[in-house]
Amino acid sequence: MSHAKKRFIAGAVCPACSEMDSIKMWDEDGVPHRECVRCGYADTLDARGNSVVKELPTRVNVGALKPKAADPKVKAVQFFPNPKLHKPGE
Repeated sequence: MSHAKKRFIAGAVCPACSEMDSIKMWDEDGVPHRECVRCGYADTLDARGNSVVKELPTRVNVGALKPKAADPKVKAVQFFPNPKLHKPGE
């Protein structure tokens, strides 16, 4: 695997921290990437140069997180209303 040559883009402003001249860009498999050396912001660009939003990993979109089986030692508790407690006016 060859390492892509990263280059600074003169006059580019970071969309996260607004610092100028802190963006470096490179291509991986024909896909442009950029990263800010000041704040660490990074993204991928589409064919028109627009940022491609990366979906944040959550419990919904991460396939590795599957529901666990219920612990057999844990018992369910059911609550019943206390008949001795009455609301005023009853």
